[in-house]
Amino acid sequence: MDMLQAVPPSQFREQPWANGGGLTTELAAGPDRDHWQWRISLARIDADGPFSVLPGVRRLLAPLDGSLELHFDDGERLHARRLQVMHFDGGRALACHSLDGPGRDFNLMLRDSVDGDLMVRPLLGSMVWLPRADTRWFACMLSGQADVSVGDEQLLLEAGHAAWIRPRTGTHVLVDGGGEIALVRLTLPEAP
Repeated sequence: MDMLQAVPPSQFREQPWANGGGLTTELAAGPDRDHWQWRISLARIDADGPFSVLPGVRRLLAPLDGSLELHFDDGERLHARRLQVMHFDGGRALACHSLDGPGRDFNLMLRDSVDGDLMVRPLLGSMVWLPRADTRWFACMLSGQADVSVGDEQLLLEAGHAAWIRPRTGTHVLVDGGGEIALVRLTLPEAP
């Protein structure tokens, strides 16, 4: 199995929000796209309003274009600056307030026993990590471009494109470039 697999925009899928309030671009979902346990997406928020209520879903969300505030029905509020990740229970009723006008957010949704994490950050030069053997990574270049290397495999990741990274035990991952990148870590029972 290849350690790097490109995911071109032609494989992305645009879908309406569950509550009909907007559109989401689904970048990847699995193990079945229609009955997912994990889902990675980009959403456009054009106006303040309610989020879809998704019982049993753990959500990680990072605003990409400005600050975002979530107002839960019980009075709790979560605030995130641009690129900062928020964690919350998707089963809770909430409304979103975009503090800097319309924008996009990057989403990771998890169900059941799937474990995952989201990091959205500037990329200025090189980053290297030695992942665990039971993890898979999804990288999405939000702006700029980067060379991704795993072992002797290499891939150019341009803005708006994504890739799966499936390193073997003891293999380093090198991402070298400039721009902004979203990285999703998933620990799955089997490969996506």
